[in-house]
Amino acid sequence: MKKIAIIIAGGVGARMGQDIPKQFLTIQDKPVIIHTLEAFEKHPDIDHIIVACLAGWHDILKSYAKQFNISKLSSIVNGGEDGQASIKAGLDEAKRLYSGEDIVLIHDGNRPIVSDEIISDNIATCTNYGNAITVIPCTEVILQTDDHQVSSGLLDRDKLVRTQTPQAFYLDDILSAHAEAAEKKLPRTAASCALYEMLGRKLFFSNGSEKNLKLTTPDDIDIFEALLNIKRKTWLK
Repeated sequence: MKKIAIIIAGGVGARMGQDIPKQFLTIQDKPVIIHTLEAFEKHPDIDHIIVACLAGWHDILKSYAKQFNISKLSSIVNGGEDGQASIKAGLDEAKRLYSGEDIVLIHDGNRPIVSDEIISDNIATCTNYGNAITVIPCTEVILQTDDHQVSSGLLDRDKLVRTQTPQAFYLDDILSAHAEAAEKKLPRTAASCALYEMLGRKLFFSNGSEKNLKLTTPDDIDIFEALLNIKRKTWLK
């Protein structure tokens, strides 16, 4: 049974305020997408990597992959019109190349500091229970609002978790979820866990981390660079 990482890198990164997509921004001498790919390249249980990439950036990604020795990259496909379409494009490519009984780990291309431990726990949970959603506890007070100006209620944070990626599934199972969602004309979502939830399918949790940061705004870049500096200092000790 193979484990295939499907990296979603089809967004334009409008909230980052840059001229190039956020996944191709260079941080400490490497594009963000390469930081992400290296995490899966170095993990011993990952066999192959598929990237759903923004159209027009395939050759650039291939060049970076060669430069940084990303040998597990097996395929690059066009991302779709939204997150759900990009995930489906990656899944369809995985089905073309591999077995429906293989495990796929769907991961954000702009979540570049995912650890070996997070990937390992995601795989183990999926192997044992059929799927795995990386989560962290909800530690903040969560207020509900109807208009984003005034509160309308308080949610019980002890019953909440915050989702991250990777999110792991058996390939045939997640493809069947996409097919069922299309047949039922469910609202589109960029999160595979949301798709499962809308279909009434049970989800199982694996352990995430606050350090498993998604780069969405310029502030996130500052935090990412600080985490990289800490990581480098640890290596040098």
